Amino acid sequence: MKVAAIVPAYNEEQTIGPVIEALLECQLLSEIIVVSDGSVDRTAEVARQYPVKVVELAENIGKGGAMKAGANHTNCEVLLFVDADLVGLHKEHIEALLEPVLSGRTAMSVGVFSEGRRSTDLAQKLAPSLSGQRAVRKDLFDQVPRLESSGYGVEVALTQFAEKHNVDIVRVPLPTVSQIMKEEKRGLVKGLCARMKMYWEIVRSLRI
Repeated sequence: MKVAAIVPAYNEEQTIGPVIEALLECQLLSEIIVVSDGSVDRTAEVARQYPVKVVELAENIGKGGAMKAGANHTNCEVLLFVDADLVGLHKEHIEALLEPVLSGRTAMSVGVFSEGRRSTDLAQKLAPSLSGQRAVRKDLFDQVPRLESSGYGVEVALTQFAEKHNVDIVRVPLPTVSQIMKEEKRGLVKGLCARMKMYWEIVRSLRI
């Protein structure tokens, strides 16, 4: 099965490069798609320095919409989603995340941080279904309704749909991988506002 890696990114010029470099090292990937979700920084410009497909959205439509846009630009049978603000990602993590799906054991796998930063490790231990690192068969992904408007609730929507259809979601440890916190990227006030928006979209997805 062919695999497309999709990286939804909103103003991630500082971290997008190393994430792409890790993906390029993985021989299991047929293509890499970076979706710049209405970014106003150099995210798309940095991505174009690499041999990847760059999809630029005219305005910010949210993570779910960006992921859906990326999926619409590929015919690969398996989709690998990774966040653009990861730290410590290596090809071994990518291969481990893909193995359960490529081997046919499951239609969806989810990466869970471990041995990285205490804050991100704890968050994923408490709520692994919120992880943005996952591999999923495209035929399953395409069936999930309302992803375009799900925002940060997209991971909850994917998990709930898989569970509803009796998909055994395999959790894959991602040792030493972590994320840059929103407060670090945008400053305390803007970061907290972005975090509250994320929580609201997650809660909203739980109520649908």
